Amino acid sequence: MNPSCSRCDKTVYPTEKVNCLDKYWHKGCFSCEVCKMTLNMKNYKGFEKKPYCSQHYPKTSFTSVADTPENLRLKQQSKMQSQVLYKEEFEKNKGKGFSVVTDTPELQRIKKTQDQISNIKYHEEFEKSRMGGEAPPADNDSNQGYQQQSYNYDPQPVAPASAPAPAPAPAPAPAAAAPPPSGGKRYRAMYDYAAADDDEVSFAEGDVILDVQQIDEGWMFGRVQRTGAQGMLPANYVEMA
Repeated sequence: MNPSCSRCDKTVYPTEKVNCLDKYWHKGCFSCEVCKMTLNMKNYKGFEKKPYCSQHYPKTSFTSVADTPENLRLKQQSKMQSQVLYKEEFEKNKGKGFSVVTDTPELQRIKKTQDQISNIKYHEEFEKSRMGGEAPPADNDSNQGYQQQSYNYDPQPVAPASAPAPAPAPAPAPAAAAPPPSGGKRYRAMYDYAAADDDEVSFAEGDVILDVQQIDEGWMFGRVQRTGAQGMLPANYVEMA
């Protein structure tokens, strides 16, 4: 059974059905709740399961509560507590240097390596002083361990980061469809409009639209005098100049 249109309550057949916002619409009935401009799946905006164009989409406003006396008092109290905690941490860590930095994994590894090298040198000096001469040569395993520790201690050069590859140039947009025969009228834009498809044209409030031709009940074709761009435009966004 075919569903009913959410706008006109008439039966919606598959060839003219638009399924959007959990409802079914005729293609001609899927229009803005305010200006009744015909919409499509690319340029509609839903609010409370109703379609709107970008110009008439409801803008929610938020009430500022930061200026109430209670919130101002809480804000001031939080600020004072933060300053007290900061002073306590500062006094606690004063004179300790940059102890937080030594907790990084890299510096912990370097510190551990330095401790191991210091232990090896200490044992060598101890053997020299006890034997009254040079320390006996260490076995191969010890030498390898020492070399490995020394190798780990040497900082590795960091290659400079290469610049990111430039983004590919965008493909040129297809040219707008050719205008209908001459004899169009002069219109003026009442609202800003951003093109949703390649065959549409963008304009700002107050722009003059030349050579305007009526395409159907909701759309026209014209050329924006300011930019020289031409294409489709919604009929309810302009008025005759």
